[in-house]
Amino acid sequence: MSTQHNAPDGWAGVLDGAGRGALDGLRIADFSRVLAGPYATMLLADLGAEVVKVERPGIGDDTRAWHPPADHDGTSTYFLSVNRNKRSVVLDLTTEAGLEQARALVAESDVLVENFRPGTMERLGLGPRELRARHPGLIYCSISGFGSGAGAAIPGYDLLVQAVGGLMSVTGDAAGEPVKAGVALVDVITGLHASLGILAALRHRDATGEGQRVEVNLLGSLLSAMVNQASAFAVAGVVPGRLGNAHPSIAPYETFPAADRPIAIAVGNDRQFAALADVVGDPGLALDDRFRSNADRVAHRAELRDILNERLGAAGADHWSAVLLAAGVPAGPVNTLDEAFAFAQKLGLPGIVDVPAAPADGAEGRPSRQVASPIALSGTPAQYRLPPPRLGQHTAEILHRFSDHASTPKGAVT
Repeated sequence: MSTQHNAPDGWAGVLDGAGRGALDGLRIADFSRVLAGPYATMLLADLGAEVVKVERPGIGDDTRAWHPPADHDGTSTYFLSVNRNKRSVVLDLTTEAGLEQARALVAESDVLVENFRPGTMERLGLGPRELRARHPGLIYCSISGFGSGAGAAIPGYDLLVQAVGGLMSVTGDAAGEPVKAGVALVDVITGLHASLGILAALRHRDATGEGQRVEVNLLGSLLSAMVNQASAFAVAGVVPGRLGNAHPSIAPYETFPAADRPIAIAVGNDRQFAALADVVGDPGLALDDRFRSNADRVAHRAELRDILNERLGAAGADHWSAVLLAAGVPAGPVNTLDEAFAFAQKLGLPGIVDVPAAPADGAEGRPSRQVASPIALSGTPAQYRLPPPRLGQHTAEILHRFSDHASTPKGAVT
């Protein structure tokens, strides 16, 4: 019988892999490493896809060496964050034997994901044109930093994309330096776009039998994810700047210093502002000509901030959060990560799940603590079948399974 972590109906994930996943029967050959590609393939693996992670001999995914921090076995927590539910196979793509093994794997796969520098897979004889000619149903997903054209030679590092893509120009205090986001947000967004593109291509293949190439890049993903800021430029020619934690179009919508720590208040309409004014003991604010409408409040943002700073400094963030939420005003303290997980648990949302470990060298392995999938499916919930693999852990199993199929790809044209 499957077991589930404690969460509301629809959020519960199957811990031992029993039951049917939404993507059962889908096989993915994952040639990607670091973050965008592995995040995309982990999301798909959580939903039931079988993912075979191809890694370099002796080194593996770059993130295996990105520590501290590390778990009890010395494995990088960075690597662990995006590689559960996968099998690791070591292939030496610098040798003909390794390339033949790679072709055999792809021949039995529905999807290939790669994020090598553009042109690398073609030089290896694993490019989309060659593989899809023999395997017309293959979905071939390429992830790059700056596309396969003029930007092909530019290394695709998240920090670089945040800088040249404009995100840092709108992040940080107005009087301070540009600041990057605290995580590799562009990689994560690109991984989401990749998984969406793959699913769309699979839907098309279901209807027509035809595979296709899916291409996403970090810069394009960031420009799309800049949403209102990007639209301000595209439509009105506005080049936005840094506003700290404030919003360019809404006020008050930022953090304020309470007596003990900062609190975020997100007022989205006049009713919420009137409720905020009542709660802080100054109902006249909602009738003040400077603050009657959102446009007025944006125009007089600094004056409003000074008033709210004084009012909110009289009590702690938890007090204000409770009374503001009770009044229908979105508010909450600026939590540390441990507090954020505790908050999710309090709300009954999935946070951390212990994925059972397979026996290692005859001894029962320790479970891997993983951040739960955020996708809730009522009929086919996320599955936690496998902890992140050791380097090459499944090489023998995978090569034995596919060794007889190198010359006859799935759905091959002969």
